[in-house]
Amino acid sequence: MKSIPRFLLAAVFLALAATSRSVTAAETIVRESDYSRTIRVECVGDSITYGRGIKDHDHDTYPARLGQMLGRKWEVRNFGENGATVLVAGTHPYVAVQAYHDALDFKPDVVILMLGTNDSGPRSWGPFQKEFEGDYRRLVQVFAALDSKPRIFLCLPPPYGRKRADDVGRPEILTGKIGPIIQQVARDHGFIVIDLHTLFVGRLDLFPDAVHPGEEAARIMAEVVFKVITGGREPRASRQSFRPCDRSNLGRRLSHGLIQPIGDALASAM
Repeated sequence: MKSIPRFLLAAVFLALAATSRSVTAAETIVRESDYSRTIRVECVGDSITYGRGIKDHDHDTYPARLGQMLGRKWEVRNFGENGATVLVAGTHPYVAVQAYHDALDFKPDVVILMLGTNDSGPRSWGPFQKEFEGDYRRLVQVFAALDSKPRIFLCLPPPYGRKRADDVGRPEILTGKIGPIIQQVARDHGFIVIDLHTLFVGRLDLFPDAVHPGEEAARIMAEVVFKVITGGREPRASRQSFRPCDRSNLGRRLSHGLIQPIGDALASAM
């Protein structure tokens, strides 16, 4: 399996957020030995998660790639919804679609949440921007309150190109407004941030339409997520641990706020 290019790996960060106690690096790792059953992982998001534009959804989207890397002990589901927004009053609120209810019913052990790109659009951010933080907090808290007590990882979405600004939104809002809110929510609740934004700055050549990852970008995203949640162990090559979500309307996220590079932790796995 190809390794993540070093110039990209250097851009990956873990935000170990402040809580009433310190969050240690060991607490961020999901270990197979802690589970006597299949570990259930859900990827919550919009069309970036769903894999819009990728022909082979069963094998080449980022959730599918993640399932291949994790192996048979894990079950990874894709709960991406095309056009989804965090904003309840936005153009396509995630909480109003079937994917959201399916994600809650899945009883996950791990939630990887990546939303916010579509919220930067003028019809969502313009009139409702003051509601974004509250809606994002409530969405995250719903997953955190599940009986399965999942580990939660919040992703900063990849950047998108200005040539798509008219139909997506303003890139500076995603970078300067939405990203900091995601980081603040992570600090407040002790969740981990996976920075997929910095990772792809200057690499929009990996995004064929300047918004959605192509197969190579999806592979890189999956490997970064894999290394974060497993503590940097070597990916497996299995292609049998991913199952698409079965639903009829498939259209289908160090204490005190320190941002710590994980290059050293991941170097041994390259």
